[in-house]
Amino acid sequence: MAKNGPRLAVRAVIVHDDRLLLVNAYANGQSDLMCAPGGGVELGASLPDNLAREVFEETGLRIDVGAPCLVNEFHDPTAGFHQVDFYFRCTVIGSTEIAPAWQDVENIVTDRRWVTHAQMAELRVKPDSLIDIAFGDAPVSYDPLELIVR
Repeated sequence: MAKNGPRLAVRAVIVHDDRLLLVNAYANGQSDLMCAPGGGVELGASLPDNLAREVFEETGLRIDVGAPCLVNEFHDPTAGFHQVDFYFRCTVIGSTEIAPAWQDVENIVTDRRWVTHAQMAELRVKPDSLIDIAFGDAPVSYDPLELIVR
């Protein structure tokens, strides 16, 4: 278990024109794993405010944060890492086009894509339930402790 408890993060489920926005999960091409945009929660800001900040930093998009749709836990038992992600349904305010030259302030996200259901099924994506949350009629869901994949 993590020394200071689980890390808290927020993620955006943004579906526009039957396409979901995904970003790379690891910097510097360490993995081909994709995930929903978002990141760590900073103290003193609400979960929606943290999410709006993270999505803007990673994509340059401004969002309206809607209802929660998924809570996912994942961990790496060998490294003592444990993270709890809160997913929210979101919509883009303004244009959904991501500027090709946009740079993540933390230089982690370098790949941003709008993907269809069929395209997503061909990618390595975490959490496993994201495809059903994004494109299905799944109610608010909870995924218990899932192993992290690198």
